[in-house]
Amino acid sequence: MQGLLIAGRYRLADSIGSGGMGRVWRAHDEVLHRTVAVKELTAALYVSESDQAVLLARTRAEARAAARINHSAVVTVHDVLEHDGRPWIVMELVEGYSLADAVKERGRVEQREAARIGLWVLRALRAAHSAGVLHRDVKPGNVLLGRDGRVLLTDFGIAQIEGDTTITRTGEVVGSVDYLAPERVRGHDPGPSSDLWALGATLYTAVEGRSPFRRTSPLSTMQAVVEEEAEETRHAGPLGPVIAALLSKEPAQRPSAEEAEQMLAEAAEGRRPSSAQAFVHTRGSGMGTNGSYTSGAGTSGAYTSASYASGAGTPGYGSGPGGPGPAGGAAGRSVTGPTTVAPTEAGATEIGPRTAPARSRPRRRLRTLALVVAVAAVLGGGAAVAYQQWGSVHQDGGTGRAATPAPATSAASTPASEGAVPDNWERHNDPLGFSLSLPKGWKRKVYQIDGGLKQVDYSPDGGLHFVRIAIDTNPDFADAYQHQKDLEQQLQRLVDYRTVTLEANTYRDRKGSLWEYTWTALQKDPPHVPGPRHAIEETYYSREGVEYAIYMSTPEAGWAKTSKQFKWVLQSWQPSS
Repeated sequence: MQGLLIAGRYRLADSIGSGGMGRVWRAHDEVLHRTVAVKELTAALYVSESDQAVLLARTRAEARAAARINHSAVVTVHDVLEHDGRPWIVMELVEGYSLADAVKERGRVEQREAARIGLWVLRALRAAHSAGVLHRDVKPGNVLLGRDGRVLLTDFGIAQIEGDTTITRTGEVVGSVDYLAPERVRGHDPGPSSDLWALGATLYTAVEGRSPFRRTSPLSTMQAVVEEEAEETRHAGPLGPVIAALLSKEPAQRPSAEEAEQMLAEAAEGRRPSSAQAFVHTRGSGMGTNGSYTSGAGTSGAYTSASYASGAGTPGYGSGPGGPGPAGGAAGRSVTGPTTVAPTEAGATEIGPRTAPARSRPRRRLRTLALVVAVAAVLGGGAAVAYQQWGSVHQDGGTGRAATPAPATSAASTPASEGAVPDNWERHNDPLGFSLSLPKGWKRKVYQIDGGLKQVDYSPDGGLHFVRIAIDTNPDFADAYQHQKDLEQQLQRLVDYRTVTLEANTYRDRKGSLWEYTWTALQKDPPHVPGPRHAIEETYYSREGVEYAIYMSTPEAGWAKTSKQFKWVLQSWQPSS
């Protein structure tokens, strides 16, 4: 194809790069007499028509995304044209090499130079985010180092533009798997902090010469991203705590773009960032003797696996906030269900970059997050398209909007006032030792048995309406209210999330907490019945220190009936003796 004239204007010279998605050519613009880079989408030649349409849409999205960003650290897109039934992108030619090439050639990048590179990438991201564009594939291969000293961010091919309809399919994650933020692996829609996480992983690779989470397969890599902490940096110096802060598992625990920019600027000058200690404290770690950051154990607070709190799904059923599990209950501290403990939205009363987790311990981190991922293809320069079949967990990708909590009108604060449990309800003596009464026809399903954490669901219709009971003999929180507050932070990402009430109370003469909230379930959340949903959860601790969560969720249209049923469930509840 060398010498080919594209669109009567751009003559191809030599190939200067290629990957699974396409090939980049050096070309001459015969109208403006300048050298440009022309990106050819070769992948479109070898895929089905349906996949070709997706690839073409992504290429057009790249051009639209980059065109919206006006910044010296973003590669300029000059033109988009059609040739041979495929789109071609004409871009600014950067004479230089990628950060990935630099790491491969040198082994690693000097810490102050890495900080300088990171500073310019961050500025590019801030410009993109201000224009409503998420990059979604920040990695060393997409960071260009010009021979003139410039640093540029390129390849917005899988960028997401605010307001655009997504071009990815349900259950599909796009991006290089070892640079995907944990929330994206869990199935949530990305936000600006997801790009910052990828920047942290990119800088780790730059100074250490290896990706922080890459394992032997895409599946094990995704598991490491979600469940494991990156090993301590040994060559990062003052950049270490910046990387550690950006690699916080939970988006709320990462620094803002403004804070990260200040920290990177100080690290580029060889100074330890003055604000770094706040983030070190959040992660429960410290500085190593060589000035690097020790990412030690404590990062996680606790999710409770009883609810869909984090938006993960449940293996059973339900269209809860989290996804495939039962209607995604509140209690779910584990990315899936009502109230028990699993992954990490570390939490004290306030979630923020300077707030330490309530009880920092890595125990059971994301233990209920069963990743069953089939990697379908690896595209351009490491960009991977992974189709997630979450098996037991499929998270809701909603980007919730938290509203101001309404006045507390607890639906379960005075259950006795509603009268006795109906005579026609059936008593269930559960094998886990507790008992409760439910209407006839409700079926039991084990959701999770994992050491001290046990969860079971009861539903009359495969999860459209359901009750979940979570029992944790070794809870991460010592206070039910604090635990639910921690979970509430995780649910802010759900579509239309709104707190109805969240308040400490007394249940069975024990300190407890009642949490009621609403959100909008999506079509992709089993049982695939989209629409408004309502959930409520009572959590309390027994005298023996066992945490119990009683959670119930239903479509909003049936809430009047369900709220009464929940009161009767609480009346009939008998814990393990």
